[in-house]
This record gives sequence, C-alpha cells and structure tokens, in this order.
Amino acid sequence: MPRRIKKFTVRHLEVTDINSKGMGVAKDAEGAVYFIKEAVPGDQLSVEVFRKRRNYFEAKPLSWKQYSPMRAQVRCEHFGVCGGCKWQHLDYAAQLDFKEKEVLHNLTHIGKVRIGEQLPILGADPQFLYRNKMEYAFSNRRWLEEEEIQSEGSIERRGLGFHKPQMWDKIVDIQKCYLQAEPSNRIRNAIKAYAIEKALPFFDVKAQSGFLRTLMIRNTTKGEIMVLLQFYHENLEWQNSILSFIKNQFPEITALLYCINSKANDTLYDQEIECFSGRDYIEEQLQHLRFKITAKSFYQTNPKQAERLYEIVKTFAELSAEDLVFDLYTGTGTIALFLAHSCKKVVGIESVPEAIAAARANAVNNNIDNAYFEVGDMKTVFNTAFIARHGTPDVVICDPPRNGMHPEVVQQLRKLKPKKIVYVSCNSATQARDLALMKDDYHIAISQAVDMFPQTHHVENVVLLKRKENHEAL
Repeated sequence: MPRRIKKFTVRHLEVTDINSKGMGVAKDAEGAVYFIKEAVPGDQLSVEVFRKRRNYFEAKPLSWKQYSPMRAQVRCEHFGVCGGCKWQHLDYAAQLDFKEKEVLHNLTHIGKVRIGEQLPILGADPQFLYRNKMEYAFSNRRWLEEEEIQSEGSIERRGLGFHKPQMWDKIVDIQKCYLQAEPSNRIRNAIKAYAIEKALPFFDVKAQSGFLRTLMIRNTTKGEIMVLLQFYHENLEWQNSILSFIKNQFPEITALLYCINSKANDTLYDQEIECFSGRDYIEEQLQHLRFKITAKSFYQTNPKQAERLYEIVKTFAELSAEDLVFDLYTGTGTIALFLAHSCKKVVGIESVPEAIAAARANAVNNNIDNAYFEVGDMKTVFNTAFIARHGTPDVVICDPPRNGMHPEVVQQLRKLKPKKIVYVSCNSATQARDLALMKDDYHIAISQAVDMFPQTHHVENVVLLKRKENHEAL
C-alpha cells in the first residue's frame, strides 16, 4: 500500500527509463528508486518526494538542470490527469526504442530463448487520431482541478469523459481528445451541452442513480459513424429528446443506437441494443474484405495498423495453396479471413459465441467458403476430436489475450507439431513464458514488434516459430 510521508527534496537525479504510467525512473547514489511525474529518460532534475511505496518513491519535478532531447511537446490539455496517452511527452522515436527493448528483454530474460532474426519495430502512422472506438462516462460529480476548488464562483459539476485513474467514482471532463478523428469531439461536446441545457440527469456512480450513463463513438476508415447512448432507466421523453437532437445535429451518423442498462456495471454484452436511426451496424474495409461491426463487435482499435500487423502474420506464415491453418483465439475471424485466400482451409476457434457468429457472418458476406469457425474454451475444444474433424494443421496462428495461452493449449501444440506457429501477442512477458515451454520443439526464426497504440506503453509482438528437426539444441 502507498504510504504518505513527510515531503523531502532529492537533487541531481538523472532519469534513465520510463514506466507504463509515463513516469520517469531514476536512482540515487544509494540505489533508491524514484518514479517521477512528467519526466522522461535523459532529464536531469531535482524532485520533491511525496509518497513511499514498497520498492520505490514517487516524486514530482522541482527544477530541471537539463531537459532530455527525447522530450516531446504535449498536445493534450488533459495530459497527466485523464490517464490516457501517458507517453505523450516522450518523442515517438524514443517510444518505439523503449518498446522494442522491452520486448527483446522479455523474450531473452523471461523466455530465455534465442531469436534468429530481430526485425525493427513497425511504427504507427498516424500517431494520433488512430482509434476507431471511444467510450465516455457521464458523471454528476466530475473531477475538479485545484484552481476550480479554490475559486469562489459556481462550478459546473456535470461532466462527460474518462474515469480518473484510481478514482472509479470521478470523471475527467474531456474537451478535446486526440485519439479519435472528428466529428468525435464535436459529437461528444454537443451531447454534453444539450444534456446540461435540458437538465437531463447525469449518472451518479456511487448512488447508482441518474439517467445518462455512457456514450460510445465508433468510426471506420470508410467514414461511417456509430453513436450509442446508455441510459440507466427508461424515460421515453428524455430518450427521444436527446436522440432526436443527435440525429438532427449530425446527419452523417450511420448508426444511432441506445440501450437501457440498470446493472451495476456498464458492460454491453448482456444488453439489448435498440436502433433509433439508420443501421444497427457500421462497415469496415480491410483490403478486399468487408466487416460488419455491431455495438458488441470486437474489431482492432487501430484499423490502419491492424492491416500492417496482419500483413506481417501473412508474410511470416508463408502459406501455400495446400496448407491447413488453425487460427486460435480467432475473435471475429479477421486474421482467419485475411489468410483464407492464401491457403486450402482455415479453422478459427474462439470462446465467445457472439464473436464466432460474427466470424461466420463475415465469411458469408465476403464469399469465403474455406473458413470454418468453432466456439468453445480453447483448452477443452482444441483436443483430439477437433483434430480428427479438421486434420493436422501445417500452420497455427495464435493471438491470445494478455494472459497468454493456457499450458494445456501449449502442450497440445507440442503434440501436434505443426511446421510453423505464428504467435501474435499484446503482452510479450506472457508470450515469452509460452515460448519457453515450446523451445525444445521450436526455434524462433523471426520476431517483430508492432506499435498499435502510440503515446502508450502497449506494444504487440509477432513471432515465427519453426519446428526443430531432431530436437537440435538451442
């Protein structure tokens, strides 16, 4: 647990690293570690320490002796408060360098594996306005800055924005966000202004009361837009009022949706979605493929970089027209369908029934008849009977969640011994753990990191594993 302490000053620190929260990391001459707000590697500064953790101190800058050449100009007025874009003050080339080093460190130190060829990290373009999905929360008790608290005038407490880190009941009111292209900001700000003008009750998360709960905005590279409002309870007059306003103010919206959610949480997956205007889906284009995206659909949040990621998977897989491919953790089948034209047959497995239904529909909509999808828990459905139905794969694609693959899935892969495994991971630490379990049977031919989320610490990594012959030593 954090411990408040009597503040003290430490002088002449040099920042050498950056953590996932965007805090600079430094050590003093005695080896004590400091996490410093708004500092980046290369900064030389003095700090005020305000909190003691088990293994480090937390501090804020007092004065700089020298600014780092890696420092970047921050764009967003909400930087450091809303919890997003925590690396925005770090030059993008430096962001890529630190991400690449983290992946390499995890593979070699956690997995203790050798890498045949390490390809340079693939940076993202654009580095802002790249997200196709944003979710905001309404609150009648937004986060207040210190100067607002000290002011004597009346303060508007209603807000629409992001949950403040470590304060689940506080919302940081967002004026302009640099993650999603317009009209995202215009839509959000217009909805908030209208709701305040009409005195529609904003949600109170502690009391579990209010009317306006959340707002989701999705877009596609084709220019289609989805807007979904969650209401805490039904009120036909209020619902029709705000939805009609949105429809008239933004006629370019493709899908205007809503739901009534009186649960304790905001998740949509068990809710009935209603269409107020337009279609109940938007459509995305991925090269020759078209994907219908509903309110509950999963689709890569950075669509332009996702296409580059899938190209890397395809290149690593080196598929032939006779190959049988398994796509484990297939989601809505995007990778499987992307590869379908390059192989004889592809089979996707996923535990979420709605995702498999979407994958099958996407296959039909794209006239793909060699892609098959099954639903079930990976460690149980990926078994001997499954292999008997579909055959032994030549290539396996794995794209598991952050916690990696279940050990039983890894063991099944070792038994199957496909010629190649392409392992896509959003967490190179768990990827390294899984690779260590397979290193007696496979060697890592190629590894390449891919930056899907600029301005954050998150990074994907793609690894090509090739089956060893005669179990040669690493």
